Amino acid sequence: MIGHRVVETALGPLTLVGEGEVLTGVYFPEHRPAPRAEIEVPLLPWTLGEAARQLQEYLTGERTAFTLDVRLPQAPRLHRSVWDLIAEIPRGRTCTYSGLAAALAVPAHPRAVGGAVARNPLSIVVPCHRMLGSSGSLTGYAGGLARKRALLELEGALPRRAAETGIRPKGGRISAH
Repeated sequence: MIGHRVVETALGPLTLVGEGEVLTGVYFPEHRPAPRAEIEVPLLPWTLGEAARQLQEYLTGERTAFTLDVRLPQAPRLHRSVWDLIAEIPRGRTCTYSGLAAALAVPAHPRAVGGAVARNPLSIVVPCHRMLGSSGSLTGYAGGLARKRALLELEGALPRRAAETGIRPKGGRISAH
């Protein structure tokens, strides 16, 4: 049965969506696109317990990587390719949309990459918060820019209380090599 569970975190409530113990979505309250209507079934409080535990540990800095059973939805090839590359961006690093576009096997326009990033159903777990604008600036995030900043600061990709403009991303870009 597909359903959801809301977990209170340091970033506010997160809606975990899953089928059994397989995590299929992590959503913020104002997330767009919102989770599908058919997942409106509330799950028992202990369902997705491992996902809830790992997310809590990650957000407190006790965990640096996830070891969860996840399933991404069927999606266009571009979306899947983008999500796969995002998953490879190491903690503490960032990538620009144009850098990711260039790294795709079949290059795409940075705006198309941005559209695929925006449809990532596994926020935090598939770390789309590590994506920056071409100038290194923070750009749209389903959880809002304050949450994106908080995640990047937690991971060490941004200095604490950095200005929103002129950010110097740590690390590099994903290369096509």
